[in-house]
Amino acid sequence: MKKQLTALLILFSALAALPVLAHALNEPFYVTLVGRMVIFAIAVASLNLLIGFGGMVSFGHALFIGLGAYAVGGLSFYEINNGWMQVGLAVALCSVVGLITGAIVLRTTGIAFIMITLAFAQMFYFLMVSLKQFGGDDGLPLSQRSDFAWFTLNTDVSIYYSALGVLVLILMGTYKLIHSRFGMVLRGAKSNPVRMAALGFNVLRYQLAAYVIAAAVCGLSGFLLANLAKFSSPSYLAWSVSGELIVMVVLGSLLWRGSLATMVASPIIGTMVFLIVEETLKAGTEHWALILGLLIVTGVLLSGIKMNKAAP
Repeated sequence: MKKQLTALLILFSALAALPVLAHALNEPFYVTLVGRMVIFAIAVASLNLLIGFGGMVSFGHALFIGLGAYAVGGLSFYEINNGWMQVGLAVALCSVVGLITGAIVLRTTGIAFIMITLAFAQMFYFLMVSLKQFGGDDGLPLSQRSDFAWFTLNTDVSIYYSALGVLVLILMGTYKLIHSRFGMVLRGAKSNPVRMAALGFNVLRYQLAAYVIAAAVCGLSGFLLANLAKFSSPSYLAWSVSGELIVMVVLGSLLWRGSLATMVASPIIGTMVFLIVEETLKAGTEHWALILGLLIVTGVLLSGIKMNKAAP
């Protein structure tokens, strides 16, 4: 565990120093690239709360990235660039939608849960495509980035450090949450929901609360992504993005095993590995998606074989 915590400290120190290094090398592209990784790590951390600690496999989590992005884009369309209003709308909108959809999907389990979360995401995807006043399928450019009065997200570096700060707070908050009574009940419900219900816990209420929290946190990643790209697009809600988020969660859990504390940080490992491999393959071949898929399947199979050999 000490080695993993040391590695995390080194990783976050490197992330904090990256904009300075990129400026020295005159390579601003790296700030945008790694900033995108950090932003997606926030979304993956929220999904990890559902999958890793709650056992709820959502195949529609990209819905909340899109809602967060369109909260920024929609207000920007009406020339409202106040960052506090934008981030407040993003969190509130995702929380309300998460509460409504969560109350429905949590009545199901297994494949039904997966498919209904996917269905909700696709419903909102086609809704955004149909809103021609907001650009429809072409998306919606931002007139300007969010302004928080005492600071403005007017540069990629400011967005980068804001996203990194949010990610650190989210990981710390997740650590506190899973070690609280709430987190223990959530983890217990993942292992045996019937037994937890027999002990007097309202499992649905705890799971719904976790679903809403994950939705709100994911909305923050959408808010930051829209500012980074200066653009809100229906593609943020696509089922393929939800699938990538799940792959990042799985990769993180495979590559970063250990104590419960270190598992909290696994999303950033999975996100960075996935996006680095993706960018590398994109630069080398137009068939990068096929190769990436084969690498993921191979990695999961090898990991499964290793776990079976280690099992008594």
